[in-house]
Amino acid sequence: MPRTVWSGAISFGLVTVPINVQSATEDHSVRFHQYHLEDMGRVRVRKYCEVEDREVSTDEIGKGYQLTKEQVIPISDEELRDLPLPTAKAIEIEAFVPLESVDPIRIGEGYYLQPSGQVAAKPYKLLAMALGRSSKVAVAKYAWSGRERLGLLRVKDDVIVLHAMRWPDEIRDPTELLPEPVELSDDEIDGALALMDTMTREDLEDPEFRDTYTEALEQIIEAKREGQEPPAMPEPERETGQIVDLMAALNESVQQARASRGEDADVREMPKKKTAKKQPAKKTTKKAAARKTAGRRPRSA
Repeated sequence: MPRTVWSGAISFGLVTVPINVQSATEDHSVRFHQYHLEDMGRVRVRKYCEVEDREVSTDEIGKGYQLTKEQVIPISDEELRDLPLPTAKAIEIEAFVPLESVDPIRIGEGYYLQPSGQVAAKPYKLLAMALGRSSKVAVAKYAWSGRERLGLLRVKDDVIVLHAMRWPDEIRDPTELLPEPVELSDDEIDGALALMDTMTREDLEDPEFRDTYTEALEQIIEAKREGQEPPAMPEPERETGQIVDLMAALNESVQQARASRGEDADVREMPKKKTAKKQPAKKTTKKAAARKTAGRRPRSA
């Protein structure tokens, strides 16, 4: 069972819901340590006090704010925990909004909120059912790890989930990253929509949505453990070079997507590329030819 990372309460008007906060995700990445390659001795980072020039233990280490080059203000964990803020003890719900109104770039790590004791069961279920029926999410404030944060509360399988959120001023303006203006034809847009049709899924439970990088690392570790050569990883078959014909690339992408999903995939017909009609060549009259010839300068020998 995951450990509790924070305990407090959800404040919903005059309703208080005691909760325990637990991480909603697990990290299955392969972890590496640093080693001295000559003898494979473990390389560790030691913490030294630069004033006393000695290694210090964890019990001797605390937080501080550097006010000037010579002055540091010590801040204890107790002082951070006892900040005069209502959000230091509770997740304070400030408003309810449609989920569509929240920019996904602001939504971060997720945590499960567990009701703390039987006294929390009824108000917890009340808030969960209200969120579910309203089709809205709650926006709240809470203070963890020395700072006040913004959070989003939603319901997943009858469990209330808290997502950390970025403050508005923490989101950088992306307009400076926009490319130079370009023109797109209706055929190119329809081609992109047709490609989206072939790549549409009902959910993300497909076997292709798995961590192949971690699987490859595990194969290398297992092979070396048994004294074998690591398996050769196939190179992806991708054509190099710049794509000039966008419609040709879209057509080929649709065909590849259809082949990977089967020919019976429900896809839309790709639009045929429109070609400009050739204009008939203008006839050159004798008078025009004579004027053209008269305007030329004779070549020097």
